[in-house]
Amino acid sequence: MADKDEHQAAQELLEQTELGGRRVTGKTRLLAGVLAVAWSLFQLYSTYVGNMEPILLRAAHLAFAFSLAFLVYPFSKRSSRERVPWADWLLGVAAVLGTLYIVVAFQDILLRGGVPNRLDVWTGTVTIVLLLAASWRALGPALPIIAMALMVYAATGPRGLLPFELPRMLQLHAGAKWDQLVAQLYLSTEGIFGTPLGVSATFVFLFVLFGAFLDKAGAGNFFIQLAYSLLGNFRGGPAKAAVVSSALTGVVSGSSVSNVVTTGTFTIPLMKRIGYSPEKAGGIEVASSSNGQLMPPVMGAAAFIMANFLNISYTSLILAAAVPAVLAYAALFVTVHIEALKLGLKGVPRSELPPLAPVLRAGAHYFIPIIYLIYALAIQQITPERAALNTIGVMVLLLIIQELVRAARRGDGLGLGARSAGTMIVQSLETGARNMVGIALATAAAGIIVGMVTITGIGFGLTDIVQAVSGGNLIVVLIMAQLISLLLGMGLPTTANYIVMASLIVPVISNLAQASGYNVPPLAVHMFVFYFGIMADSTPPVALAGYAAAAIGKGNPFRTGVQGFIYELRTALLAYMLFFNPKLLLIGVSSFGEGAWIAFSAFVGLVAFSAATLGFLHKPSNILERLILLAAALLLITPGLVTDVAGFTLIGLVYTWQKLRPAVPARPAV
Repeated sequence: MADKDEHQAAQELLEQTELGGRRVTGKTRLLAGVLAVAWSLFQLYSTYVGNMEPILLRAAHLAFAFSLAFLVYPFSKRSSRERVPWADWLLGVAAVLGTLYIVVAFQDILLRGGVPNRLDVWTGTVTIVLLLAASWRALGPALPIIAMALMVYAATGPRGLLPFELPRMLQLHAGAKWDQLVAQLYLSTEGIFGTPLGVSATFVFLFVLFGAFLDKAGAGNFFIQLAYSLLGNFRGGPAKAAVVSSALTGVVSGSSVSNVVTTGTFTIPLMKRIGYSPEKAGGIEVASSSNGQLMPPVMGAAAFIMANFLNISYTSLILAAAVPAVLAYAALFVTVHIEALKLGLKGVPRSELPPLAPVLRAGAHYFIPIIYLIYALAIQQITPERAALNTIGVMVLLLIIQELVRAARRGDGLGLGARSAGTMIVQSLETGARNMVGIALATAAAGIIVGMVTITGIGFGLTDIVQAVSGGNLIVVLIMAQLISLLLGMGLPTTANYIVMASLIVPVISNLAQASGYNVPPLAVHMFVFYFGIMADSTPPVALAGYAAAAIGKGNPFRTGVQGFIYELRTALLAYMLFFNPKLLLIGVSSFGEGAWIAFSAFVGLVAFSAATLGFLHKPSNILERLILLAAALLLITPGLVTDVAGFTLIGLVYTWQKLRPAVPARPAV
């Protein structure tokens, strides 16, 4: 197991990126806890009532996020981690009051038709500035800088606040005055309080809270033990256990860093023990954890926003995303198997593994709420927020029963069991809210970007620019979008990355695809940028998941990130498969047989691609064999009898040649 220092370093990184780096104590700690629990209870109540005015719900949601942001996120790395400066108290109070002003003045604003008065403009200005400041603290500078740049662009024009004009290709609007910008961003539902924040305040919060309950109850550790018990004795067993446990833990956490810390603390040392280098062990965990956001039924926050943008039900989205998610993890499972073959690794002796039966007895009940959630979404087809609320109720009941049974077995008495359950419930409510601060701020700040895109029509200008740069070639456009998403991902969390790409780049891709004669469904375009947004979590040089894995494995952070990126390359190929083969999203599939064959063909293509990148299939591959495998993978991107036969034939040729080729004797150690 990882020693204390390794785990502490990874845990500190998690706290800084997910929960805020400030460790307040005393009355301030109590206040932060009370605010977090109150936020969770408010969200549960608003969902139970179900008829709260959307903008009021969103304003209250953001007010809670503000109250915690200035308490737990320090101004800079040099700021105190133990106390809250007086300036942060003032900023927090001002931000909360600015947000709650919408609640108090809501009826008056409606009567004025959303036309801002002087107080609206001043209050809105303060709130916008403090939102950018809080986002900078919690998420880094990328998102606030993009938002500010678009605000400057919106204010530029002959009738704008900044009355100079840009080049004709970019000057798509007359420009807006500051009061018009405030009205758009602060007083409407097409800015800060728009769709992204609305999704955060309804769907996302409850699913994150459900994950917090599962985690506090012990589900994360159960998933790790279960995967290790089932797979640990196979070749490269701990790596395969890392893949499966990370897929299961993706239900508990939509965060790559949190997933790495939860599962990697156990799996990375075990991978090192059987022969993986620290960087390869960390890279496998990074790739496994990053893909956790792909796995239904609880995908990352971006998935809920995607469903809203596309105006489809979340149930429809997770059904469409299921096949690609399984393909992503199945291909990664084979990838780590190929890596184990390449390195000549074995598994862990069965005698050293936890027995399966006791593991199942101790934690099989954790599958109950997950199965119920799937049933509620797919069979009952109730709304996601109501399904999540009911599942949390099931989880609370399960947690109480679990602690009472454990107390009875220990002979502690039911009173201690009830107290333990109560403590875990409160901790879950607090943790769920703390996990939501960054998401709420990201969606609110991203609302600025959505609002500015709406008011300026910049998407049309971007289409012209991209078409001019790419020459109208769709492949070039997709590669440009891929690079932009990976670049943005160095400074943006997945949710914000997706919103920016969906607002600015998705319309460009859709327009140019249509101009090129490709009838690509909107879902396929959104999934393309979503997949690359997830890949950005493991893309060096800024790969926070890689830093967390390196801290646990005592490896080089940059090399760990690079190794994780290599393992993640199959996700890039899968994104292209979804774009050119929407049937993988169950769009236009006429029969089960057709769908099964398309999925199998894609899986073989992903395996060929992984073998090409790793330089190993049955035996080490030379340059020509790697190129042939890569060609086979590219042929299998799109379905068709000719391309499938050609792809399978090329893979068969390489495998047969390697099978017949005599093994190269190992070089003696120097």
